[in-house]
Amino acid sequence: MTLIDETTSAPTGGPALAQVRRVTTPLPGPRSAAILARKADAVASGVAHSMPVSIVAAGGGVVVDADGNSLIDLGSGIAVTTVGNAHPKVAAAVAAQAAQFTHTCFMVSPYESYIEVAEALNRLTPGDFAKKSALFNSGAEAVENAIKIARKHTGRQAVVAFDHGYHGRTNLTMALTAKSMPYKSGFGPFAPEVYRVPGSYPLRDGLTGVEAAKRAITLIEKQIGVDNLAAVIIEPIQGEGGFIVPADGFLDAIVEWSRSNGVVFIADEVQTGFARTGAMFASEIFGIEPDLITTAKGIAGGLPLAGVTGRAEIMDAAHAGGLGGTYGGNPIACAAALAAIDAFENDGLVERAQQIGEILFGRLNGIREKDARIGEVRGHGAMVAAEFVNPETGEPDAALTSAVAKACVAEGVVVLTCGTFGNVIRFLPPLAIGDDLLNEGLDVVAAALASA
Repeated sequence: MTLIDETTSAPTGGPALAQVRRVTTPLPGPRSAAILARKADAVASGVAHSMPVSIVAAGGGVVVDADGNSLIDLGSGIAVTTVGNAHPKVAAAVAAQAAQFTHTCFMVSPYESYIEVAEALNRLTPGDFAKKSALFNSGAEAVENAIKIARKHTGRQAVVAFDHGYHGRTNLTMALTAKSMPYKSGFGPFAPEVYRVPGSYPLRDGLTGVEAAKRAITLIEKQIGVDNLAAVIIEPIQGEGGFIVPADGFLDAIVEWSRSNGVVFIADEVQTGFARTGAMFASEIFGIEPDLITTAKGIAGGLPLAGVTGRAEIMDAAHAGGLGGTYGGNPIACAAALAAIDAFENDGLVERAQQIGEILFGRLNGIREKDARIGEVRGHGAMVAAEFVNPETGEPDAALTSAVAKACVAEGVVVLTCGTFGNVIRFLPPLAIGDDLLNEGLDVVAAALASA
């Protein structure tokens, strides 16, 4: 089976993989089916998968399965391969570092690449003040450490998260995450001193940003108490909750209130970070400067790496040895991150995300104008979602969402669902995708909705 086509390649980097949609077998094909059967026998059933394929190659805007089917990638491994799968800069950096050394543990014998990643995060994240960073392995781990740092800095214990938020699957981050199934159900008891308040969901709450913030602040003050509160944590655009964009003024008000009360404001930018939204960080879109920012996903082009970055005086609150981990800031992952950051800064990827956003909004809003089953199209840059509803009642329509997603997959387009009510399809194409391929993928989405 030939996968490489030297005449066709991704427009902004990536291997010379033919940029075509090609479905030659029902999904899964026989080879994928055999591999997935082995997965069922060998892998715990709690580790589920949404695509009925086994991938053997990916690059640009496509993923290729074991049967040679080439699918348009509108998911980026859940916003991870933002620079494009197997990006040449990332692949070269990984190979070079692996040949040099693979591990020492930064807490035992430090190396320069970890420091360089920290320096880049300190420089790139919003806020014109002294910053420091610490590196970890996953978004959930970054969130846990941000909470640890905030608690140590303030001497308080309570933490506020928001409705529809997602922050991870570890014990503490499950407590922070709103949605029960599949992330929390049956896994309790959860970490204490975590409280949830309503955020801003303009389609469903009808509130201005200021009104939504006032509602949240009142609950915090009356039911938790400012003197007990270490931090509030929120995704500037909520990811798993449905790509919910808060109303103007909401985040500003929460930040201002937090700052005036000595509460650490944590922006969870695990999904929104690194050019995904058409800005390097989504906080920039809303004009806010978080005290702490958590990052992961797109930071290292597909390798496991995460970070917490924030005000130096807050980051330094933890005692020596209080932060770290055996693999945190692994040298191979750091090399990948430095290469990915180089691409974000120097290959026009922030601008590319904006261009992709224009296509996504234009096409999806065009469909919405003709089909009231799309209740709203929202997001920023290359992070856009369509919420599906009953056009008569406005209630979430999870069944329609599932049917559209399955139809897209069957026709060779990778799409991901999300939302507290399971009624949102999110679009997270790699920034290496070409316009033609992106538009072809959206053609398939439109046809799937029309036939649902």
